[in-house]
Amino acid sequence: MDEAGKVDRIRDILFGPQMRDYDGRFQRLEDNLAREANEIRADTQKRLEALERFIKGEVDSINSRAAAEHGERCNATDKLGRDLAETSRNLDTKVSNLSEQTAGNLGELRELLLEQSKILSAEIKEKYDQMKAGLEHEAAQIRSAMTGREALAEMLSEVALRLKNEFRIPGI
Repeated sequence: MDEAGKVDRIRDILFGPQMRDYDGRFQRLEDNLAREANEIRADTQKRLEALERFIKGEVDSINSRAAAEHGERCNATDKLGRDLAETSRNLDTKVSNLSEQTAGNLGELRELLLEQSKILSAEIKEKYDQMKAGLEHEAAQIRSAMTGREALAEMLSEVALRLKNEFRIPGI
């Protein structure tokens, strides 16, 4: 067995279990972070889908109510038109006003939905930025720990050479 093999064997005997433990911890940490990111992504997707279904349902409901109201008003207008022309003109004016009001309400609802969508988008971006920063921080910690491992390996190699009196300092 050559000298480097002996040093590697000594290093593995002294620090092998600890390094395997660190590697296991780092792997579990990475797995947990990936799982949490996937859970947040799935939760956000579910919320967006639920919001979309809710919005579609509300819009369909408003459209059907508006169509039903319009039909009722037209029938009432026809019936009253046969009875009295004056009453018919007044009713037509009211139907026009109601249509304008309904259009205004739809505009307000669209603005409200747009505002809610912007708020939700901002929240999603904020959560994404937080997760990204957390992942970057954890990755930096892992990289830092790995660098410390390399320095420890160099130090142990130097100690092994000194113990064997094979370490030479240049210029001495």
